[in-house]
Amino acid sequence: MKQKIAIITFILFISIMSCQENITTPDNCNDMSSEPYNPTAYTETPPDGFPAMEHPDDNPITVEGIELGRHLFYDPILSRDSTISCSSCHELNKAFTDGLALAKGIDNLTSRRSSMSLINIGYSWIKNRPYNFMWDGRFQSLEEQIIKGPIEDPFEMDNTWEKVESDLQEHPDYPLMFRKAFGIDCKEDINRDHVSKAISQFERTLNSANSKYDQHQWVPFVYMSAEELRGLTLFLGDAAGSPSTKDAECAHCHSFSQNKALFARNEFSNNGLDSVNNLNDFIDLGYGAITGNISENGQFKEVTLRNIALTAPYMHDGRFATLEEAVDHYTSGGKSSPNVASELTTAPTITNLSASDKADLIAFLHALTDSSYFNKPEWSSPF
Repeated sequence: MKQKIAIITFILFISIMSCQENITTPDNCNDMSSEPYNPTAYTETPPDGFPAMEHPDDNPITVEGIELGRHLFYDPILSRDSTISCSSCHELNKAFTDGLALAKGIDNLTSRRSSMSLINIGYSWIKNRPYNFMWDGRFQSLEEQIIKGPIEDPFEMDNTWEKVESDLQEHPDYPLMFRKAFGIDCKEDINRDHVSKAISQFERTLNSANSKYDQHQWVPFVYMSAEELRGLTLFLGDAAGSPSTKDAECAHCHSFSQNKALFARNEFSNNGLDSVNNLNDFIDLGYGAITGNISENGQFKEVTLRNIALTAPYMHDGRFATLEEAVDHYTSGGKSSPNVASELTTAPTITNLSASDKADLIAFLHALTDSSYFNKPEWSSPF
């Protein structure tokens, strides 16, 4: 009896080991399991005055993941003919925009909207909200935006994920980088989820808060000019608890009460760009086309004003070439439509700004420029 039990136990042991071998080392596996997988946790220190950044639970940031994401961000291998990369539309010295009114993709094709800045992009994520990223909020997370956005968009990279995965699997360097970042055992395991997670990790490190305004707040003996300080007063207005006949009303949409450091409240609104009588008459329905809520037609993401002087032209369609034009739009009171932002329709002081007031306000906006990262090796192209 004992001999039969021993034989059965041995057979079961052999069967289990065989199953494990089949799971961990399939026939088509180019095995990399002998390479060490020991990812280094990335220590994140929020800039002074910033909140802690929220992260998806399934994509913890590591040093190896960030480095892989940086390579992928700058590598044109992601596009159909290897001519453009993420960095083609998001240039480092333009606050990760491209300086164009409308973004251009593969074969010089023009999209219908401008490229958005990636500065402090990780702070645009609101965990439980279904719509967060892009001008119309169509993507919930950075990871979703990378998977469903530029790679297969015919006006951007016009590639297929199957080709991207195959090209990365056959690349001489990437398989080992994916192994170090995500612990894959076979190079054939490289997939779009790994790509999206790596690029997202890199993008969440693109945090900027070293402008003259920041130094004035946190560094001893760094002062803003009288013009910049007057502009700050106009910018904050009654949002700072100081009602005045001179109030640019900016801070209602470009900061929020809990934290003014971001200069964005991460909401969507109609900022009076187009005059329509009917909510379905907007040429671009924006946020409403995504949510299906007609009252949100013509609304677009309220972007951060950090590094705003580097990101011209302005608005979702790049219609304003300069900050002066953008400020003139707002101080005119905007154009009429049924759902124009209440901040414009209930702001009687916004049209009272003089030419000197506007100049001061623009001086303050320039004080939000941080160019200290231009030569940051960890943000620059590795190629």
